[in-house]
Amino acid sequence: MDRSLAYLVLALGCLIGVAGVVIAVVALLRARSRPRPRTAADPFRDRDAEVLRGDPRRLRPGDIVEIRQVPYTVRGSVHLVEGGWSWAEHLLDDAGGVKRWLSVEEDPDLELVLWTTEPSATVTPGAPTLDIAGRRYTWDESGQARYTATEGTGLDPHGTMRYYDYQAPGGARLSFEAYGEAGWEVALGEKLHRAEVMIYPQGGPEQVS
Repeated sequence: MDRSLAYLVLALGCLIGVAGVVIAVVALLRARSRPRPRTAADPFRDRDAEVLRGDPRRLRPGDIVEIRQVPYTVRGSVHLVEGGWSWAEHLLDDAGGVKRWLSVEEDPDLELVLWTTEPSATVTPGAPTLDIAGRRYTWDESGQARYTATEGTGLDPHGTMRYYDYQAPGGARLSFEAYGEAGWEVALGEKLHRAEVMIYPQGGPEQVS
């Protein structure tokens, strides 16, 4: 190989090497500039007002929950997991024996929904929109989760649950749930503001969520 050709090969090698370094640096800068997924700050950390109202994520049977100035007792709890996602549903009743459910989840912000079952409802899930109680609800999500239930819920201790969730303008919710081989249960939900909920823990071993 003559000297001029050797210099040409060396020069090309240097250019390829520099180009590779530039590409690597650009890729690194782009990766660093990508927005990170938003994570919600823990509302119960260093905020006295929230701490005094109690942490809904730690609810367990026996606790008292005051919702819109109506006290309820937690009779049982269901903890659900779907992939990397988890949430809880708590069975409540008041002094008159009225039973309702309170769902607690982080999406990533804390979301509380008070549910009332509709045993006389004849609608079934699956359609893109559904009309019930004078409102039109639009499909939001559906899936299947594994659950663990405490005594008082009337459910087996472990199993699977299928669900369809719908929403209406203004935050109204419609939910269909089927535990195990049971049929669909229909419930209408109201999203709660954090200030509408006060929790009075009743002691005993703390439940791990």
